[in-house]
Amino acid sequence: MTTAARLNKYRSIANRSLQNVMAYRNSYIINLLANSINLVAIFFLWQGIYGGREAVGGYSWDQMKTYLLVTFLANSVLSWYSETAISGKILDGSVAMDLLKPIDFQTARFAETLGASLLEGAMSTVLLIVFATFLTGVTFPHSPIVYLLFAVSLLCAVVVKFGVVYLAALLCFWSTGSLGIVWTRIALTNLLSGALVPLAFFPDWLEKLALLLPFQAIIHTPTMIFLQQADTWESLRLIGIQLFWGAGLWMAGKAMWNWAVRQVTIHGG
Repeated sequence: MTTAARLNKYRSIANRSLQNVMAYRNSYIINLLANSINLVAIFFLWQGIYGGREAVGGYSWDQMKTYLLVTFLANSVLSWYSETAISGKILDGSVAMDLLKPIDFQTARFAETLGASLLEGAMSTVLLIVFATFLTGVTFPHSPIVYLLFAVSLLCAVVVKFGVVYLAALLCFWSTGSLGIVWTRIALTNLLSGALVPLAFFPDWLEKLALLLPFQAIIHTPTMIFLQQADTWESLRLIGIQLFWGAGLWMAGKAMWNWAVRQVTIHGG
């Protein structure tokens, strides 16, 4: 099979995933609104924390507002829908049908994720613009290079987050449910990626630990680039780290999938 034919297969999977999100758009909209309410709640929480202070942890209040909006966008691009779609296939047994298809399971799930992310990213961007319109003091970069680097970093962040989500979903091969796994994954990701608080707010030892783990590539890196806390060369270095983690997690996902499939075959699953 030619490369073009393979790409067409995965493009078709991505299109079908986008159509599924649009077909069940009420569920997606409710989830997006829940995330928006969460953003508003966090905004007022941080507003109270700043309460007359010019800066906290090296971030001004205007920078923190921008940080919250960028975090919202980065977290919304790959949402609960994409995550449960992977674990659901394993838990309901439909993964057996994928074993019979001439496609790579991991690549197919990534194509589904990208398809859903097109709508998720578009809707999140619209909400981001609405929030930014009503907020004063939000700082936006003036250089087109920063926006380009941010877009590349955001795409890399999706790859890294997919790698983490995929590995967590594969644990369902050894579990009868996914909620515990999903909530544990979310808690670790939100804490160590900088989604809850910037990594600069952490104790020194915890910040160093977080910077050594792949989670920081999901939120910390894109926000650093967007807030221009990294120059062009530093941004390229950070994107290189994202690519490293994306490739590493992809290979780990392949190894874990091969192990899981062998276990299923051995036990007659």
